Amino acid sequence: QLQLVESGGGLVQPGGSLRLSCAVSGFTLDYYAIGWFRQAPGKEREGVSCISSSGSSTYYADSVKGRFSISRDNAKSTVYLQMNSLKPEDTAVYYCAADQDSALFKTCILSMVGTNTVWGQGTQVTVSS
Repeated sequence: QLQLVESGGGLVQPGGSLRLSCAVSGFTLDYYAIGWFRQAPGKEREGVSCISSSGSSTYYADSVKGRFSISRDNAKSTVYLQMNSLKPEDTAVYYCAADQDSALFKTCILSMVGTNTVWGQGTQVTVSS
């Protein structure tokens, strides 16, 4: 059974850093693009960052460019989101998702959710002093 489990969320002060992890099981990570999404209270879910199955293509939302970095370790079946210089507006539940390259990037960039996308349960990130 395909499964994604996020971890690494928590409470951090503005300017601080967190690294989120998305551990996958039930499928071979090599063949899937992985994306990080977030949803704040009262707001629509948005694509934060995505990485292609090969790792050669990445996408970052304008709001996180230069601060967040996505990476993948297929041997560990894990995708990471390094978040630096965190701001209060980064506060949200962060989800990871897996799908084929084109479908996942459409979700990430255009908010077009694929019918075969697999989602994790989410991890809370709170940026507050």
